[in-house]
Amino acid sequence: MSAVLMPARPHALGPLFGWRRVLVAVGLSLALWGVLVGLCPPAIELPINALLIGIGAMLAFGLFERWPRRLPAWLPRWGLQVMGTALAIPVAATLVFALLAWVPNGEHPFWHGGHLLGCFAGMNMFGLLVAPWVALGALVRQREAFAREQALAFDLERSELARQALDARLHLLQAQVAPHFLFNTLANVQALVDAGSPQAPAVLRALIAYLRAAVPRLHEASTTLGQELDLVQAYLELMHMRMPDRLSYRLHVDDSARALACPPIALLTLVENAVRHGIDPAEQGGRIDVRIERRGERCLVRVSDTGVGLGTASAGLGTGLANLRERLRLIFGECANLAIAEQSPHGVCAQLDLPARAAPA
Repeated sequence: MSAVLMPARPHALGPLFGWRRVLVAVGLSLALWGVLVGLCPPAIELPINALLIGIGAMLAFGLFERWPRRLPAWLPRWGLQVMGTALAIPVAATLVFALLAWVPNGEHPFWHGGHLLGCFAGMNMFGLLVAPWVALGALVRQREAFAREQALAFDLERSELARQALDARLHLLQAQVAPHFLFNTLANVQALVDAGSPQAPAVLRALIAYLRAAVPRLHEASTTLGQELDLVQAYLELMHMRMPDRLSYRLHVDDSARALACPPIALLTLVENAVRHGIDPAEQGGRIDVRIERRGERCLVRVSDTGVGLGTASAGLGTGLANLRERLRLIFGECANLAIAEQSPHGVCAQLDLPARAAPA
């Protein structure tokens, strides 16, 4: 029994006068009094006695639930409560009968005999038979409720820890995006400088302005597709300044999709891949098309290019796209996916399928 009815902390237990306890005590007291009336008819005059004895047992159960605060190792609190409830029956019965049982016509008190003594003995007998089992039942229910509360608390704590772990993983992945993106962009500027291009200063100024807007967003948990599009447009303008004769682009955007949530730098990652691994290696350059449309509860983001295609570029596509897939999984779970496919006659199409969720305020 001690394995089931574990010692409970006093501050975690129920109130001394909980309404459920009072109802149970009153109901059982009246039920036992009704049974006793059938065996000893004079007991019909003593419902108050029965009620007060039941209340006394309830008070003993609640008292030993809190006192003493510390018990010896060999005495479990549940055992003290059961014994205390059982002992409270004769004590409460003696006090109640001594104070309330009236003695007509100068008869002797109830302990000297007569029908009051029979009622006293009957109430003690029924109380001692029933009260310990009621106390045990209450303790079992109490421990079950406490176990449920503990399980819920553990589940909440586990969920919170899992959420914190996901947040930490997401921040780590986003931190990896920053150097990857910055080094690639700076490499483009370095190529202009090395070639002695007169466009290098203008491109560098455009890059500085662009990075001032882009870098703070690397650390945000979520942005909107509208914000992502602003960055993508600035990036494509920057790349067009670097290779005006080899890069063209078009943006096709559903205005209703601009306010939807998007992982930071997600769209930019696709566009950067298209420039770096599709257009740059192509001798004639090419065109990049960015198309965003909302379809009910879904949002489709498509970035296609007319570059060299997967056959030549696939070796360099791994890091950025793998990072993006992991961030999509952490933010959207199984509700988002990224597909990469060849485009005819040449080029690559990257399609991002996202839930159409509004970005958090």
